Amino acid sequence: MLKIRLRRMGAKKAPFYRIVVADSRAPRNGAFVEEIGYYNPISDPVQLVVDAEKAKNWMKNGAQPTDTVRGLLKKSGAIE
Repeated sequence: MLKIRLRRMGAKKAPFYRIVVADSRAPRNGAFVEEIGYYNPISDPVQLVVDAEKAKNWMKNGAQPTDTVRGLLKKSGAIE
């Protein structure tokens, strides 16, 4: 099963996340299929960039977003 989830990047105590489509069995920072955006909670204001077309296309093809990513997609306007 494919999941749309966060991949942690950045330094210790300074997280930066990429929003990726990955197999649910893969490790958090392991192999992924495609990167569809990024999220930087540390910056002021918070940076959130999502390719809405890719996100909708992956969800239409069966990828399930995690709860956190679902909230971020709603905030960015990619989904209702």
